[in-house]
Amino acid sequence: MVAVRRLGPDDWESFARIRLRSLAESPDAFGSTLEREQAFTEDDWRRRLSGPVYVVDDPQPVAVGGIFDNHGTPHVWGMWTDPDHRGRGHARRILDALIPPGTTAQLDVNITNGGARTVYERYGFVGTGAVEPLRPGSDMQIELM
Repeated sequence: MVAVRRLGPDDWESFARIRLRSLAESPDAFGSTLEREQAFTEDDWRRRLSGPVYVVDDPQPVAVGGIFDNHGTPHVWGMWTDPDHRGRGHARRILDALIPPGTTAQLDVNITNGGARTVYERYGFVGTGAVEPLRPGSDMQIELM
């Protein structure tokens, strides 16, 4: 059975597993790197869960996403769905859990990631044209939506 649940600091090991899987499978989707986050301590992972982070269990975690306050605007981060579970509405489930109805939120998407962009556009996000490097030293760019 598919279920959406919010992770708390005590779920740090489960979060670490899915986050590291996401970074390994989709390294060009995130501003962080697998190498960087493999070095995180338990305290680091617990801190990352101080803000809302949700997973979709099917029956194990197969999708993840979080949100933080970016100067008064909710900013979605870390969205990822296991490739074997894509196309099942899990990203929408995560976004529904993260963003209250009627709330304007933002996120960044790699400009070459057409699949993710389509998901976000179907949800109502619109590209702003504001682009920047994916991370320092990267030739890839992300667009604010």
